[in-house]
Amino acid sequence: MRLSKVMAERGICSRREADEYIERGWVFVDGRRVSELGVRIDPAARIDLSPEASRTQRERVTILLHKPVGYVSGQPEPGYEPAVSLIGPGNQFDRDSAQRFHPSHLKNLAPAGRLDIDSTGLLVLTQDGRVARQLIGEESEIDKEYLVRVEGALAENGLELLRHGLWLDDRPLRPAQVEWINDDQLRFVLREGRKRQIRRMCELVGLQVVGLKRVRIGRVRLADLPIGEWRFLREDERFG
Repeated sequence: MRLSKVMAERGICSRREADEYIERGWVFVDGRRVSELGVRIDPAARIDLSPEASRTQRERVTILLHKPVGYVSGQPEPGYEPAVSLIGPGNQFDRDSAQRFHPSHLKNLAPAGRLDIDSTGLLVLTQDGRVARQLIGEESEIDKEYLVRVEGALAENGLELLRHGLWLDDRPLRPAQVEWINDDQLRFVLREGRKRQIRRMCELVGLQVVGLKRVRIGRVRLADLPIGEWRFLREDERFG
């Protein structure tokens, strides 16, 4: 297998980062330095990173943002600002307890998952390919929790269908945890993130979403982070 693919599958780094490290001579396979792209290795081989690569990884930041409605999580859309535009010194929530914002924190900072323009709540942006793979990789098992305010009349067996049995885009949805928490609000826990998934799920069972907030990703909660503000992921925090 290609060395970069093995590194990504083991969670050492992303494939893009692997290529960067290989080109710089920062990767060792069974004790031998590899600096040529495209090299194939035994999938069971030992892979080590140089101290320079390890230091580079430690310097990469992951940011938690309480995204307001009206901001797009990914690529900018006409008339709307990307969520990353909120990352700056003026609205850093943990400025008194964590490192201060530096413009270098914006380099290659990208959202690890989507949160649509009409939704609010926890959005993760990261420079670290390992974090991105953990949250949005094909094999991700990190669940995400949402509070969803709805209107309308729920179809017969609608709750059971929301939990398991619906299809979107000609593919079945993975099982979900769905429960009422009051007369007009549902709690969803999902392990996938199709485009506008919860809104489309609700439409299929007779409900219209009028408010959607993501409150948790894996073990990391939105907690008391104010809307429109952000903080760094702490060293003692893990999504999985």
